[in-house]
Amino acid sequence: MRLTLYTDYSLRVLLYLATKPEQTATITEIAEHYDISRNHLVKVVHSLGIHGFITTTRGKNGGIRLARSAESILLSDVVRKTEPDLDLLECFNPATDNCVISPTCRLKSMLYEGRAAFMAVLEKNTLADAAAPTSPSRASRAVRVDISQLKR
Repeated sequence: MRLTLYTDYSLRVLLYLATKPEQTATITEIAEHYDISRNHLVKVVHSLGIHGFITTTRGKNGGIRLARSAESILLSDVVRKTEPDLDLLECFNPATDNCVISPTCRLKSMLYEGRAAFMAVLEKNTLADAAAPTSPSRASRAVRVDISQLKR
């Protein structure tokens, strides 16, 4: 499964804002920080505002900030709002399913289970969890835990 660049940028904006909860930031500032297109971020920021993740203020002293605490923003909510769909294969959507093996395919249920596991991890984690500083040893330990869980 691969998230879209739009979701990646959305998460980056939110992570940036989570590290500066008492300050406002500008789109230009965030674009320069991540070295990404300001024009893309304008669309992302607009959408994040519509979905209630951020507030925007226009004008000379304007900017953007989180609309609520980073602890209250689930990563799963961000992904669901920014991804066009979470269909791993065409057969996940009955309207577009033209696969000739769909009626007898067992792979679909396994992929559903994998997607559910992916989303379950995001359901347990908030923006604050993702924005928290991590030490290299803690990060490598987290990877080992994830890999061991996959081997079950």
